[in-house]
Amino acid sequence: CLLFQKQKPKISASRRLFLKTKLLKKAMTMLENEKQVRKDERERILAERVPGLQLSGLSLQDLQNLCKELHQKIDVVDEERYDIAAKVSKNEREIQDLSQKIFELKGKMKRPNLRRVRVSADAMLGALLGSKVKESVDFKANLKTVKKEEEKKEEVTDWRKNVDAMSGMEGRKKLFDAGQ
Repeated sequence: CLLFQKQKPKISASRRLFLKTKLLKKAMTMLENEKQVRKDERERILAERVPGLQLSGLSLQDLQNLCKELHQKIDVVDEERYDIAAKVSKNEREIQDLSQKIFELKGKMKRPNLRRVRVSADAMLGALLGSKVKESVDFKANLKTVKKEEEKKEEVTDWRKNVDAMSGMEGRKKLFDAGQ
């Protein structure tokens, strides 16, 4: 069992802690640099696409025309944004539907544990037949009636004659034949 013994780490705990702190510091500086690059790139792109406004020296009519142009541009951008948002939501719904279909095809849906439920006969018929049967059904009314056969009463005879007739082998033979 020498293979399963806990091996000593190759570097000490203090060295490992020192390396972790160095890595974290390096990651933080890289993250800050990346944020600064993104910010500079955003400012550059905005400066290219949207030139600064020169409002000084414009008359009232020119300012109103400029405002109308800006409102038209805002409307166009809002329409594009709305269209893109609608496309994104439609694609997300399609992705969700397809993933649900894949999940169903795999057949890995959890089946709930079934519990015993006590149901009356009326409730069971209501569940099976729907709302067709509103009044309770009388099961005894549908049963067939069976007439009981009256038991054959033997005539009372003298028992002594019967005993004499059944005695011996002949009497036993009569009993045997009567049983078949």
